[in-house]
Amino acid sequence: MPEPIQKKVCMIGSYGVGKTSLVRRFVESIFDERYQTTIGVKIDRKRVVVDETELNLILWDLAGEDELAQIRDSHVRGASGFILVADGCRAATLERAVSLRQLLGKPVAGIPFVLAINKADRAADWEIPASSLEELARTGWRLLSTSAKTGDGVESLFETLARSMLTSMQDRAVDGI
Repeated sequence: MPEPIQKKVCMIGSYGVGKTSLVRRFVESIFDERYQTTIGVKIDRKRVVVDETELNLILWDLAGEDELAQIRDSHVRGASGFILVADGCRAATLERAVSLRQLLGKPVAGIPFVLAINKADRAADWEIPASSLEELARTGWRLLSTSAKTGDGVESLFETLARSMLTSMQDRAVDGI
């Protein structure tokens, strides 16, 4: 069997949206109620199989960014995909995720991404209007509802992104890129 394909994935979003919790749920199948601020970058790995292709996902959990100028090109350079994370209970985090996507611009142009609306276990408390999510979906954004606490949607989130990265890789090979 060939060596797994290595793919760098960046987790991007505001402070406290659940980026680290989503990674821990995905990699270690655990959830911890205690909030732990990520300082700089935390890197984890998980091997997955998607459509009979083995991938070694290298997950870059970037510190929460509320100041748009804080994300460094060096953090996203070489990424094959990224996950924007918003907290369904804080509408401002969706606005921030959209702003971060625009800020990233050229360094991630054409790179697959998924927007995770986290904290689905608290959907009754969500502040993000469905109309905002529908508008993003109409513009081509992939959106998934997740709960790091319960695990709902977490595997699907990473599988969806992995599948998009494989498709992108195959498309570039066909185009000779």
